[in-house]
Amino acid sequence: MNTKRLVAALAGATILSLGLAACSGSASGGSGGSKALTIEDYYAKNYDPIYAECAKQVGVTVTANHVAGAGLIAKVLQQASSRTLPDVLMLDNPDVQQIAATGALSPLSDYNLDGKGSVPAVVAAGSSKGTLYGLAPVVNSIALYYNVDELKAAGVTPPKTWDELRAAAKKLTHKSKGQYGFAMSNINTYEGTWQFLPFFWTAGGDEKNIDTPQAAKALQFVTDLQNDGSMSKSSITWAQADVNNQFIAGKAAMMINGPWQLPALNAAKGLHFASVPIPTPDATTPVVSPLGGETYTVPNTGDKEKMALAGKFVGCLNSAAMQPKIAAVSGNVPSNEAVAATWAQSHPQVASVIATVKTARARTAELGGKWPTAATAIYTAVQLALTGKATPAAALQQAQAQNK
Repeated sequence: MNTKRLVAALAGATILSLGLAACSGSASGGSGGSKALTIEDYYAKNYDPIYAECAKQVGVTVTANHVAGAGLIAKVLQQASSRTLPDVLMLDNPDVQQIAATGALSPLSDYNLDGKGSVPAVVAAGSSKGTLYGLAPVVNSIALYYNVDELKAAGVTPPKTWDELRAAAKKLTHKSKGQYGFAMSNINTYEGTWQFLPFFWTAGGDEKNIDTPQAAKALQFVTDLQNDGSMSKSSITWAQADVNNQFIAGKAAMMINGPWQLPALNAAKGLHFASVPIPTPDATTPVVSPLGGETYTVPNTGDKEKMALAGKFVGCLNSAAMQPKIAAVSGNVPSNEAVAATWAQSHPQVASVIATVKTARARTAELGGKWPTAATAIYTAVQLALTGKATPAAALQQAQAQNK
């Protein structure tokens, strides 16, 4: 799930005109020859300088409409019905297929955009039925963050495998000072599914049918971490922000979280932390984590001239020159592999995320618009197992039966 929606969503709608004069002349307000574009997103105004720079490059003026993230999809569906869509629309990547299915989006191939050079999951996340509709200039995922001082004191190296993670978590658990070795979000929302997916997918779990031995192996591993005392039973109520607070407070020596937490982590006095990709069943298997990140699309407004300009604008946002600038504003990482490699050298705090997104997966890649049903089944199974209402295998079986 893209947690950026949670941390960047605004409480209400704000319309900000960037007021840049078009490079080739002043913009007109009507359709047909107009060089005034509207953008709709759920970001705060800190993205406006990015939009202004691309507006200048394309030769347009732009008006950014920042709406509340929780209400964006309902608003977009209403706009599609009333034919009042913006010229450029930002969507959380799992929502692209739903909106594309309505016919509201135009193919990016119409504007010579193909996502070449991006990590594979970016193209998969922005596509529906083989057609590319959206591209994400920056992306994110999750990693294993650890307290450097705690691991050093315990003589523990950052774990790479599940066995190493379990051993490290047990050694780093100190009940006398209220510290658990490991923390993650297992809440009964999409956040819980998002955090469990690296274990589920890497073990061979498949959202088409979550009731498999591979999925049971992953859920058993997480359940064992709780049952041996290395992970708090409160994790079933923790969102990712709560997990981060536990880590900052010294109540967890390791945690799963994302780069959007870096501002809070860096602001914590005396906290020395680092991160590595989430451990896998064995050292040779790469982690398969969910891809987060927002895509930019060109809606079908009917104004072909403005749609062409919007396509150029989306191309500018996704260019190699703009991706680092957006990464600096957002805390995410560039989606272009070459640009990301350079970014990792100067931004070591996100190197683990850059490594992770290379093998990340789009949540809608297999099920498209049916993904929410699978996501619900997954977090339901996690809850059943961690609350002791069913064994991991039985929990998966029950959840799969209830969410067909």
